[in-house]
Amino acid sequence: MLTLIKRFGHAGDGLAAVEFALILPVLTALILGVTELSSALECRQRVTAVAAQSADLVAQYKTITTSQMNDVMTAMNQILYPFPSTSSKIVITSVTSDGNGGGKVAWSKGNSGAAVRAVNTSVNLPAGLMTAYTCSGSVCTGCANGACSLVMAEVTYKYTSYSNTMKFITGPITFADSFYAKPRRSSTIAFGP
Repeated sequence: MLTLIKRFGHAGDGLAAVEFALILPVLTALILGVTELSSALECRQRVTAVAAQSADLVAQYKTITTSQMNDVMTAMNQILYPFPSTSSKIVITSVTSDGNGGGKVAWSKGNSGAAVRAVNTSVNLPAGLMTAYTCSGSVCTGCANGACSLVMAEVTYKYTSYSNTMKFITGPITFADSFYAKPRRSSTIAFGP
């Protein structure tokens, strides 16, 4: 009997299998959690790319039409792929200077479901994007009322977990980003039909 107990104490034949069985659920949860977290981070990067690319595309026009704006929105949905574009809200706004270092909305367009900005409403801009119009003698600097403009793209996206069985991110996460671009071919960008 004593030898049986000693042999049991020294036996290690199934030890690796038992340790693996204890560690497997933890490793599986860790791998699935990291996968879901990286998916959320990728979505965040795509939201930033959509904001930058949409402002950049619109800034290349002198006049943009409804059809061209729809093309821009379609292109932005392709940047979001494989994430569903139905969760995105993209608003592209032309902001003109108010002469005091701020801006006002010239026009604003968005994809379906996005709330656009009202024309002639004030827009709070980061410092330095539009400078106040000042004159000292015969030298004037800054942006006179309506003389300068920029394109502002605002993107919000509600990310939800793609996994139906194991959700490590339980609720939706809202990603938001905005980007500003100066018009390249004119001082302002007109919106035509």
